[in-house]
Amino acid sequence: MAVQADITLIYPVVGYLLIMGGIGAWAYNKAETADDFLLAGRSLGTAIVAGTLLATWMGSGSITGGGNSIAYSFGLWPAVLLGTAALGGILVLRLLAPRIRGYNKYTIPEILEEGLGKEAKAIGLVVIAVAYVGIVSYQFIGLGFVLNVTTGISVETGTLIAAVMIIGLAMLGGLLSVAYTDALSAFLMVIGLLIGLPFILASAGGWETITASVPQESLEPLGSLSALQFLGYWAPVVLLILADQNMYQRIVAGKSDEGTNRGMIWWFAGVALASVVIPVIAFAARSMFPNIDPGMAMISMTTVIPPWIGGILLAAATAFIITTGNSYLLSASTNVSQDLYRGFINPDASDQRVFWLTRVAVVVLGAFAFILGQYFPTILSIQILAYTAYGATITPALFAIFLMRDQVTRIGGIAGMAVGFGVTIAWDTVLQQPFDLNAVIVSAPLAALVIVGVSLLTSTEKSKANVTDIK
Repeated sequence: MAVQADITLIYPVVGYLLIMGGIGAWAYNKAETADDFLLAGRSLGTAIVAGTLLATWMGSGSITGGGNSIAYSFGLWPAVLLGTAALGGILVLRLLAPRIRGYNKYTIPEILEEGLGKEAKAIGLVVIAVAYVGIVSYQFIGLGFVLNVTTGISVETGTLIAAVMIIGLAMLGGLLSVAYTDALSAFLMVIGLLIGLPFILASAGGWETITASVPQESLEPLGSLSALQFLGYWAPVVLLILADQNMYQRIVAGKSDEGTNRGMIWWFAGVALASVVIPVIAFAARSMFPNIDPGMAMISMTTVIPPWIGGILLAAATAFIITTGNSYLLSASTNVSQDLYRGFINPDASDQRVFWLTRVAVVVLGAFAFILGQYFPTILSIQILAYTAYGATITPALFAIFLMRDQVTRIGGIAGMAVGFGVTIAWDTVLQQPFDLNAVIVSAPLAALVIVGVSLLTSTEKSKANVTDIK
């Protein structure tokens, strides 16, 4: 069965886009300083914190990659189990929230600089910017899928249109606009998933028909994946969320500790819901559309249910894709303006100059993201490489600062970051994934071991430096 485009599905999507554009225009006039643009003036309440965390995390990586693609390609249960990575990460971040707010930084590289020095900051800003450009690239493709299903235009043309839309919205009001559109998007997505699921299951003939129409190995606990292969998908997710600059910025942007903590609890609940419903929908698509791009699985099912339901679900998918694209594009641009320009080139730069440079960076990095997306075969392949590069380079170093601040040395932290990034790139691009395993299986443990081992070997030098500082 082939997916048939349905133009009537575009109307709810267009309606939502008009609302987003209106919020962006409102925020454009409200965002007057770098603090407004990058942290929404630290004014976000509980509902907005919950919505922006949920919508930022559950973007195209969830709608077209992640649990969606794994459910379609490998089986239902590994896709559902993949959700535990994000849920575990959220619980850890909830425990760390007071410390994260206490740092009161715009970016992760600023924290790395405080703990490990300027070299770590330099490595961090490059890796984060590159990884986030990769994440933005598949948001463009995800929205291209939506436009393909609704209008019949090619995915390539839809991707170009998506790039223009996401770049424009990110440039308007910064986090101030993104946070409020995120809250709306999160509400719409939850409603769309809950309403759409029963219609989708009925259209597919019910659960017995679905399970009888798919390969039986896809019903196994890990589907067609081995334990190590599954870990190769699970680990990058937990490593990214534990050190995701977007999540840290939103935690800092909360108006109060109490409101932020409540928002994180609702974030957990929303991710738990989406992590089950999206794989079920994608798994149903496997029975009806066995030969489509895995990234199209959930989106394709909007064409076989009543148009008003499909339109809501597509508008919800569009909402998550656009807000995630906005957020990661804005965050990467912050690294350019705040960490690179103000940190290394012009430390005395005014807030206004940083503010406008961030907007310029949004356009430049958005263009790079569009180009990058043309060179990967699937959304899942871009997603896992971006997550692993970030998680193996940034997360071990960041948690060394959090958990062993007095023991980790500058040389140890920098060496671990270099090993994490270098092994990831070599494993995936030079060695072409030996044994069909994702790089995280090797790169993240090696990075952690190097940080601990080199720190122990160089701890004497650190102690001598501390004594010198005291004198």
